[in-house]
Amino acid sequence: MDSKKDIRKKVFARRAEHTDEQIWDMSQSIAEKVVNMPAFQEAERIYAYVDYNHEVSTRPIIEAAWKAGKKVAVPKVVGKDMIFYQLDSFDQLEPGYFKIPEPARGEIVDWENPLMIMPGVAFTAQRHRVGYGGGFYDRFLEVHKIPKVALAFEFQMMEEVPVEPTDILPDAVVTEKKIYE
Repeated sequence: MDSKKDIRKKVFARRAEHTDEQIWDMSQSIAEKVVNMPAFQEAERIYAYVDYNHEVSTRPIIEAAWKAGKKVAVPKVVGKDMIFYQLDSFDQLEPGYFKIPEPARGEIVDWENPLMIMPGVAFTAQRHRVGYGGGFYDRFLEVHKIPKVALAFEFQMMEEVPVEPTDILPDAVVTEKKIYE
């Protein structure tokens, strides 16, 4: 089995092989699946990441949430933690931790039972996840027991990945081809 470092290297190379248009088209397909999921439709509040560097784009999901009257919050890294800020406009974002877009201003929120839309580098069909190595989502989700949906392109799906006891599995992984639950 590849190490997490090797998996990250492979997936980053695969992401770089795709054009912006391909990433956007696949992201649109993923967003369509997500917004039709009961977990999304029933949620009043959404915690979502802001995509960066050819990750699955969350913009269509955030816009669909706003259109449906849902509240959306996105993370800002503070030390070893993520703090969520309500997002009312993409204009609130500016480059932050590792140049990832983060809210520059806004209201800090700690909502009861939001739906978490989370990223990852690689996943298995059993929903095991390799993140970016900072442990931010695992630490946050250890404390906040909330429904979680991870987004990935099919090329991020692996047969197996290293698993650690602290890993928190998403309830579903949504790709452009299918939903792994």
